[in-house]
Amino acid sequence: MKLFLLWLGVVGIAMGLPAAERENFDQAKPGALPAGWTSAQTGGGKPVWAVVADASAPSGPHVLRQSGTADYPLALKDGIAPRDGFVEVKFKPVKGEDDQAGGVVWRVKDARNYYIARANALEGNVRIYHFLDGKRTQFKGINLPVAAGQWHTLRVEFTGSRFKVVFNGRLLFEAEDATHAEAGRVGLWTKADSETLFDDFSYGPN
Repeated sequence: MKLFLLWLGVVGIAMGLPAAERENFDQAKPGALPAGWTSAQTGGGKPVWAVVADASAPSGPHVLRQSGTADYPLALKDGIAPRDGFVEVKFKPVKGEDDQAGGVVWRVKDARNYYIARANALEGNVRIYHFLDGKRTQFKGINLPVAAGQWHTLRVEFTGSRFKVVFNGRLLFEAEDATHAEAGRVGLWTKADSETLFDDFSYGPN
């Protein structure tokens, strides 16, 4: 069995099949957005993304923090544009008077057109949306506790028009939407005055 699995890995590399990638920000220099990432936003305001040290990090010593205030801050991974696959992150809502949210985005065409799934500690829910020309539309969601000051894992699997949203290892719901069919970038998302920490960002094929 081990030889068979090794053979599959070698064949996958030889065929150029995509592999899952993971970024924990530990090699990045603190104080700025890591190399290979781009800050963006939907709407107004000023996002502030920076690598910082955090003793609670799931894989220390660094995390990526968003501490600015904007309508919808985005941090997009450069050079990655899957159509189908998964995106996953560990996040910790720290504080915010209007929102305490953390999320992942995929099939990002630009800062006004993409899919996003997010969890919100103030509202106590997990929801999935599409942004079209800057307008956000929810197409599925569920209410459940999202503890502030604690690490959570959010994962979305996307194939064609079908999506699976997994929170802390539990499949919450499946959804369907055909707004964005083409490949696009992946990344991270917050809302309003949310101060949120992110770690162990990963993406790849299902």
